[in-house]
Amino acid sequence: MRITEELGSSHGWRLRRGVLDDGREVFAKTGAASGVFASEAAGLRWLGEAAPVPEVIEAGPDRLVLSWVPRERPGPAAAERFGRALARMHRAGAPGFGAPWPGFIATLPMDNAPAADWPSFYAERRVLPFLRRAGLPSPDVALVERAVARFAEVGGPAEPPARIHGDLWSGNVLWSGGGGVLIDPAAHGGHRESDLAMLELFGLPYLDRVLGAYREEWPLAEGWRERVPLHQLHPLLVHVVLYGGGYRDGLMSAVRRVLSL
Repeated sequence: MRITEELGSSHGWRLRRGVLDDGREVFAKTGAASGVFASEAAGLRWLGEAAPVPEVIEAGPDRLVLSWVPRERPGPAAAERFGRALARMHRAGAPGFGAPWPGFIATLPMDNAPAADWPSFYAERRVLPFLRRAGLPSPDVALVERAVARFAEVGGPAEPPARIHGDLWSGNVLWSGGGGVLIDPAAHGGHRESDLAMLELFGLPYLDRVLGAYREEWPLAEGWRERVPLHQLHPLLVHVVLYGGGYRDGLMSAVRRVLSL
């Protein structure tokens, strides 16, 4: 591979654009990964059975090489196409809550072991492990634990495991080919509302068009908007762990909204 452009770094990994000997353009992520790249590749291949993702060309212990995704500006039509594609991906389903590969979000490990139902999976595999790492004061920890105790009560109607991206903020949606292409997944069988709540947490161009098209393709259960803060607890805790207390206020606001459901 011949490197054509240095793209900076992310979480300690070096990002590059390159060209293979056969002329294909690629994106390469390099660095000591401790299993991260293998999990990312497995997630991309799995999501790619149902949605647009880059092709995985190589996944080694210290390098991940993907097909290059040419970027374009988003628009309403692309947003609606992405919304429908996201609904179809979610509807493709998963064998259970969890995944057969190790979980990571950024460089942080996540437990993908299966659980009997989504409230249990979300509490035991996503929220509580990061709460233990977040370094929050005791009163905050107690409030989060109170919210966790209500997951089964406020989680809405039971749904089968959806095939979800798991880290679906706007930076992990590349606009290309008249729609959205998914990158950097933390893919697993989960609750489809988690992906939608993540999109809302950090914003996405034409999100209203994405959600409208999604709901036309696969309607959401009643009360889904009120459950958005429930599904944002995990990504907010991840940000507290990665970046510190600047995300505490957002986290505790979401906790209080869950407690008021």
